[in-house]
Amino acid sequence: MRRFFFLTVLITMATLTYSQQQKRARDHGIEIGVMPTGQHNAITDVPGVQVGHTTLIEGDRVRTGVTAILPHNGNIFQDKVPAAIYIGNGFGKLAGISQVQELGNLETPIILTNTLSVPMGIQGTVKYTLGLKGNENVRSVNAVVGETNDGYLNDIRGMHVSEQNVMDAIRQAKRGAVTEGNVGAGTGTIAFGFKGGIGTASRKLPQQLGGFTVGVLVQTNFGGVLNINGAPVGKEMEKYPFSSAIQKSDGSCMIVVLTDAPLDARLLERVAKRAMMGLARTGGIASNGSGDYVVAASTAESMRVPYQTPAKTDAGDVLRNDEMSPIFMATIEATEEAIINSLFAAETMTGRDGHTINALPTEKVLPILKKYGAIKP
Repeated sequence: MRRFFFLTVLITMATLTYSQQQKRARDHGIEIGVMPTGQHNAITDVPGVQVGHTTLIEGDRVRTGVTAILPHNGNIFQDKVPAAIYIGNGFGKLAGISQVQELGNLETPIILTNTLSVPMGIQGTVKYTLGLKGNENVRSVNAVVGETNDGYLNDIRGMHVSEQNVMDAIRQAKRGAVTEGNVGAGTGTIAFGFKGGIGTASRKLPQQLGGFTVGVLVQTNFGGVLNINGAPVGKEMEKYPFSSAIQKSDGSCMIVVLTDAPLDARLLERVAKRAMMGLARTGGIASNGSGDYVVAASTAESMRVPYQTPAKTDAGDVLRNDEMSPIFMATIEATEEAIINSLFAAETMTGRDGHTINALPTEKVLPILKKYGAIKP
């Protein structure tokens, strides 16, 4: 009981600390892209979307957690949403991918955690789903669980994530601002050699282009040569000469794209592909050892797929191909900014075996951005 109390206090303190101290790219005058953001510049700007974290920080070895993304606040199994998954590079352990690819829909929250906790992610998500009212006779659940490997800072072999941690992240999910950086599934991650973590951003299309919202959330744990808003930050800092950057670029990035645009699975796969372009704009290279996956889904009520219905056909008008370009652009911009937000929000962390990863050094980065005109005066 004492250990549980201590862990709970640490989780609470960590969440409060990051919510109070985190600074995002736009707080520094960095405006990525040209499209306007949503109210919170977060995936939760998409109507109905909720995000929850469970952060596990214990002693000097446990630095991990769970992040849950809910496409709507109802029973997702009973009201499934169209979805697609795109593999940028497949060195990863994404659970539930084949059924999404086969049927084109999502029936659970999207869970992010560390590599060896994917089984707990499945168990917790299944248990949560089976416990929902209306699911009393359900005997098959396709949980979608993504991961990155936080084993440098976290005692990943200890497998500290429990199914209760997963259910807590789902049940604590809420609308509004999303805590970023060293929280949830991003607690122990590393990006471009600096502390990575959870990042999010959104874009709001003007009414003449449909008025839709596109939101992105990322779990960053990958490498390359860092580029921020067009400025060659990694090159300027001389921390990553080209050969070294390639050698140290392995890792992974999970990207979740949600939108209220009425898109089917085919169009969502097209959207998911564009998220990888946003990753590339930050300097990521989808290296050999990187697991880069994009999960994209539409939250539009008209596109939902009921679990049981007497209807013989699906309802809902799907957006035409010719109307997709603004959504592609929104996805690229929001993905790029979400990744950069994960870096700015993260803080220096020490973990397993005394390993320390430093936060992005803004005192060095901001002058570089000013030099290249990548920051507002």
